[in-house]
Amino acid sequence: MAGLNLRSVLVTGANRGIGLELVKQLLGNSSPPEWVFATCRDPGGGRMQELQNLAAKHPNLVTVALGGCPAPGPELPSRLPATHVTDPASIKAAAARVETHLKGSGLNLLINNAGIVKLNTLESETPEDMALVYATNVTGPLLVSQAFLPLLKQAAQGSPQTGLSCSKAAIVNISSEAGSIQNVCDWHMVQIISYRCSKAALNMLTKCQALGHGGDGILSVAVHPGWVQTDMGSSGSIQAPVTVEASVRGMLHVLSTLCEKDNGGFVNWEGKVLPW
Repeated sequence: MAGLNLRSVLVTGANRGIGLELVKQLLGNSSPPEWVFATCRDPGGGRMQELQNLAAKHPNLVTVALGGCPAPGPELPSRLPATHVTDPASIKAAAARVETHLKGSGLNLLINNAGIVKLNTLESETPEDMALVYATNVTGPLLVSQAFLPLLKQAAQGSPQTGLSCSKAAIVNISSEAGSIQNVCDWHMVQIISYRCSKAALNMLTKCQALGHGGDGILSVAVHPGWVQTDMGSSGSIQAPVTVEASVRGMLHVLSTLCEKDNGGFVNWEGKVLPW
């Protein structure tokens, strides 16, 4: 990711899976960001050990509590209090904490990675799961993007770069090809109705963000990480084909190549443009 020159990046859902690997590879870069902010619901919780170990070795890694972004995974209960999903106070507090570290320089890159899936079919889908998955996968990224927008604008305004890029200021929404209405990939293997619907909605949110924020120098893009070997990606009886390391390595390379023509686009971890 030689072309990705970041002073600051924030990754949601960073305690495991794709989020954790994003943090690892960003920190392991030959020229790492000055600040890597890793968010999760409970920075002091038992599932945070690996992230805590990284923070002990890397003073530029800051863990941030963010109740608006539940950690990904199908094991979450069907009903969670709203405060676990889209808690504005938690999101506002996270933005304020990040701002204190940045000291006026702004946030270059926001990666909305946190998400959940429910293994429901057309026949078994429930209103509760539809609401929970939509709130987590769509409303969460919307509220987080709103809260960090002033910092993204600050980074864009202070950058000497022209045009749009992830090194200047960008919102990256981790989406899924499962949300492509044209492709409807792997339907024969898994239906995941609420997940598909939420990712299609997230893609529309990305397009709206591109239209709304492009004039402020902020790039917005939806990225499909592949079918990845995570707790979420490997749920069910079929093993996902893409390793977490390969997916993240590919995504970071793709992010380093994005520019103005990609604003509002939908691409995968290998840089292929996906249909809506």
